[in-house]
Amino acid sequence: MKVSRRRFIVSTALVGGGVLIGYSATRPSRHSRANNELAKGSERFITSFIKIDKENEITIFVPHSEMGQGIHTALSMMAADELDASWEDIKIEQAPAIDLFANGDLIKGFAGEFGVPDALMPLVNMSAFPIAEIMNLQITGGSSSVRYTGETAMRTAGAAARKMLLEAAANRLSVPIDELTTELSHVNHNASGQSMSYGQLATDAALLEPPENPILKDRSQFNIMGKAISRNDIPAKVDGSAMFGIDAHSDDMLFAAIKLAPVFGTKLTSVDATEALTLRGVKRVIELEDSFAVVADSYWRAKNALALVDATFEASENDSISSSDIDARFSKELAENNGSKDKEVGDAEAELEAAADVLEANYRVPYLAHAAMEPMNCTVHFKGDAAEVWTSTQDALGTAGRVATVAGLPESKVTFHQTYCGGGFGRRVPLLNSNVIDHATLIAMEFDVPVKTIFSREDDMQQDHYRPAVHNNFKAAFDVNNNVTAWHSRFTGPISVPGASHIPYAIENQSIRVVDGKTHVPIGPWRSVDHTQQTFFTESFIDEIANRAGVNPYQFRINLLQDHPRHRKVLEVAAEAAGYGENLQEGRALGIAVQESFGSFVAEIAEVSLDEDNQPIVHKVTCAIDCGWAVNPDIVEAQIESGIIFGLSAAMYGEITIENGRVAQGNFPDYEVVRMSSSPKIEVHIVESGGAPGGLGEPATPPIAAAVTNALYILTGQRVRDLPIMNHEFSIGNPVAQV
Repeated sequence: MKVSRRRFIVSTALVGGGVLIGYSATRPSRHSRANNELAKGSERFITSFIKIDKENEITIFVPHSEMGQGIHTALSMMAADELDASWEDIKIEQAPAIDLFANGDLIKGFAGEFGVPDALMPLVNMSAFPIAEIMNLQITGGSSSVRYTGETAMRTAGAAARKMLLEAAANRLSVPIDELTTELSHVNHNASGQSMSYGQLATDAALLEPPENPILKDRSQFNIMGKAISRNDIPAKVDGSAMFGIDAHSDDMLFAAIKLAPVFGTKLTSVDATEALTLRGVKRVIELEDSFAVVADSYWRAKNALALVDATFEASENDSISSSDIDARFSKELAENNGSKDKEVGDAEAELEAAADVLEANYRVPYLAHAAMEPMNCTVHFKGDAAEVWTSTQDALGTAGRVATVAGLPESKVTFHQTYCGGGFGRRVPLLNSNVIDHATLIAMEFDVPVKTIFSREDDMQQDHYRPAVHNNFKAAFDVNNNVTAWHSRFTGPISVPGASHIPYAIENQSIRVVDGKTHVPIGPWRSVDHTQQTFFTESFIDEIANRAGVNPYQFRINLLQDHPRHRKVLEVAAEAAGYGENLQEGRALGIAVQESFGSFVAEIAEVSLDEDNQPIVHKVTCAIDCGWAVNPDIVEAQIESGIIFGLSAAMYGEITIENGRVAQGNFPDYEVVRMSSSPKIEVHIVESGGAPGGLGEPATPPIAAAVTNALYILTGQRVRDLPIMNHEFSIGNPVAQV
């Protein structure tokens, strides 16, 4: 039986985590459990992630959601290479939503990233997997799949399986193991000329226990990693056979359209569904605490009937709040509150007092929606005391656990059917998707057939967990020689990613502090989390400092990055590739930004002009990324392009505003994105430093806003300090000459 959450919390508090170690020790090994629970016929799990049958078909189970980022292919490449498998023998499957595939490697990885002391890491390592099982952690996010699961789980699984197959072959042939080699899914004994396929050895190998710390390959030994291998998810997406959550279907299925309280946190007070219930196909009108739903035999009928329901929601103190009210509150908090420490180095306050000159600037970014292309949806089917679930999610195990909690079922009674995701960006994490999952579960509990709850585009845009609106006020101190001596930053919180507001530049005195930024608007992680706001702020203000100091923005950064060679290198590569400093077509300018996030270093240079109506055009973005090393260069390039387009959409157009306590925007006409016709040319340069693998899904998103606005400043002399860019009017009247 799985330890209950209450027992987990109480026991951990009482014995400092010791219960988890005991819990783990009483469980069968993970690969033994896989063989007992999942293996069929001649299949054998050599490790919990790798299954081999007698025909030498090798199946690699990937515990992350495929959202278009190519992670199924990349992680399988990592396991297959360490296994010395032939890529042609590899089959890739989504790991099922069972606690065997709970992802403890993420706990280990994020513990280190979030600064858990080294002295506590042995305890973290021992307890990571039972914690992941108990907390239903199978999440995809934080650009963590390759750098954590890939490095510590998939590569280790491949190397361990290879060692087990070698041991099985040594026993079978009665030869020393060091006389054997592996290649293309076979174990070879060159002295005798004998060779056996992995499939022939799988049964024997599965009886062995995987070694805990197998030796991983040096990069010079890679045969699969580092190659541009085609993604396995593309063919099905091209021919239309790929199944997404919204594609779940059965002949007896019903559909639910839902109306949630327009002002966040308010309750439903009355419902008159008389007219709606007269429409063809309408089955029920369900009243919930904060919403009501129409259930019908098609979504179209349910949605049309929903508009005929006369309902009221309670009044609240938030009914009159607008974006301007939130802006005023944030400005007041920053003016009156020194906040709490984020980073303090030297004495910035003293330097500001003694400064020959002080530069001040205030920056703002709005709330943003995730706006994933696949509408939010969840299908639940209750069968007696059990349930089945279909939805696109970034955490299958967590979603199944949430349905179980809402329905009051044991987790073992919920079966989750994994699908592809039509975009996530943080929105499909169960916590941020709770309003979809919870309501779908409550509605489906009223029926004995599958019920698919769909959020319309308007529902999703107006009931999201948004990227926070943030204000950031800066000061910089200069001495009599125009050298910057202090960096002073105050911004509204919360801090979700420690260090996102920190700068790599060699400024001796720094004071970075955060003040409260809470409102009634629900917030959550959005692609690149805090880095998306903070990189716009810091890379714009460092440009302002460079211009105030009379130094070219590129050279200014290079001068202050002496202690950060990876930042310098990507900046140098991007600048050279973009032709920075060379003659540029008249009426165009190059803007720069560089940032480290999720273990990767990214520099972007945007080439920008104004059209005949003085509207900005981004012609080209040159990007250099150091993600340590590239598992699959094609995937790296695709992710960088994706991150830049996503960030550019937000920079140019993205804005969620609050009117009368509720979100004003409802669909893409109100929430514009970059179209194919306005997409810039993107040139990606991979800088392989050989460092630890970094993330890819998010690091390209943060720099683009500052790169574009810094270019606009050069073109026009106008500094964009609040986004989106579409809210500003430009003219070529006062271009800024670059030093």
